[in-house]
Amino acid sequence: MDGVLLLSRSDVASTLTPDACLAAVEQAFRMHAEGNALPPGVLGVHANEGGFHVKTAGLPLQRYYFAAKINANFPANPSRFGLPTIQGLVLLYDAEKGTPLAVMDSMEITAIRTAAATAIAAKYLARDDAKTLTICGCGIQARAQLRALMRVRKLETVLAFDADRAQAARFADEMCAELRLKVSVAEDLATAVRKSDICVTCTTAKRFLIRREDVLPGTFLAGVGADNPEKQELDPALFACSKVVVDSLDQCASIGDLHHALDAGVATRDCVHAELGEIVAGRKPGRTSRDEITLFDSTGTALQDVAAAAVAYERALTTERGARFLFSA
Repeated sequence: MDGVLLLSRSDVASTLTPDACLAAVEQAFRMHAEGNALPPGVLGVHANEGGFHVKTAGLPLQRYYFAAKINANFPANPSRFGLPTIQGLVLLYDAEKGTPLAVMDSMEITAIRTAAATAIAAKYLARDDAKTLTICGCGIQARAQLRALMRVRKLETVLAFDADRAQAARFADEMCAELRLKVSVAEDLATAVRKSDICVTCTTAKRFLIRREDVLPGTFLAGVGADNPEKQELDPALFACSKVVVDSLDQCASIGDLHHALDAGVATRDCVHAELGEIVAGRKPGRTSRDEITLFDSTGTALQDVAAAAVAYERALTTERGARFLFSA
């Protein structure tokens, strides 16, 4: 059929399930570690009230796909304009012909693929008996994180913390009803972290929230929010005492929490145990003891975007979602 397929956020939501995305993202990390992918790239541009980033990668899946995601991140949008913090588009191409295949809203893709990476990391790095989770930051991403983590660990208790207590309360009420899970508001983040087997941060913080002294042996920690050099969620000291796994070493060293630890001189690139793909591919081990602290620095790569976009595109073709537009007309 002629034309580019246009997919709205609701189209993507109806086609990209958490389970399908988790499987696709895990495959993408494995393929990258095995050298079977176009290397991911990233470009960041700052604006007065936020910033833009462009992420690109390619994967040989049902066909050879290339994707470029352009996201705008403006933290003040919800309070100032009633708009989402993150807005953007994914452009999907046939990587063998250079033919544009689809343009789709990126919000759903970003949320679900980011959560999928955390769940995959937890699968290899969290203790098998992990039952208590603290989520710091209770926006859209937190909901996706919890849904994904429920697929790899049998969580019993979730502690929700947000600088806006009302937002944490809404999150707790909604997710408790949706997942039939005990979700409560954490009044103090440090106390919640000390009680947790898993801790996930998904905020826009510019100063670390999780302190080294509050993270107990055996904890799995995932920092999700730091995706530009100004953001920071994790105490740099954690990088000196944890088994550190990153989604992309170069990217985390430039824009992730890792780069703050490098700048502080408490870690080096050699301190990083592995990229997540190396663990998924069996080239390096995941957790090897109950007591080690495992840390996943997640900046989000275009490998995840192209994997998720391909699933959404293929399922949209099957279910006849979306609309066609001929840009060359």
